[in-house]
Amino acid sequence: MTATPNDNARSEKSEKYARALVEAARQEGRANKDLVQWKHAMKFSFEVLEILSAMRNEDDLDLVSDVERAYNELLESEDETVSVTVTTAVPMDDDLRAKVRAKAEKELDAPIYLVERVEPSIIGGIILEAHGKRFDASVKAQLANIRKTLTSTSIGSDD
Repeated sequence: MTATPNDNARSEKSEKYARALVEAARQEGRANKDLVQWKHAMKFSFEVLEILSAMRNEDDLDLVSDVERAYNELLESEDETVSVTVTTAVPMDDDLRAKVRAKAEKELDAPIYLVERVEPSIIGGIILEAHGKRFDASVKAQLANIRKTLTSTSIGSDD
């Protein structure tokens, strides 16, 4: 398969952008970090990219955290959907995701938006967070409870 002129132009343009990004990132000492961020950039919606661009043009990038806070407040006051953060040791499969979603919707009596996090250090189990409350059914938490129980239990003698 031979490259078309369009393919060559696309490749040259891509390399130009990549070189500019690498050079800028190296000057800041974060070439690898910027690559990781770049890989996530494709996940951003058009709206997020547009707002970030507008904020950059207005020199308002220092407001990113404030915008996040205001966004959360608006969602909580105007939207009945509840954001539920689910932390597991390994990525959830579709079956577990459906079960968690159904259980959370039933318990919260509202539609939910699942935010999935993978944290291998919890070993197994699940952690759910919603409305500022946390339900920790991780293996790590269970082991900590066992450790606490064992250290607080005094072992007496039979004398």
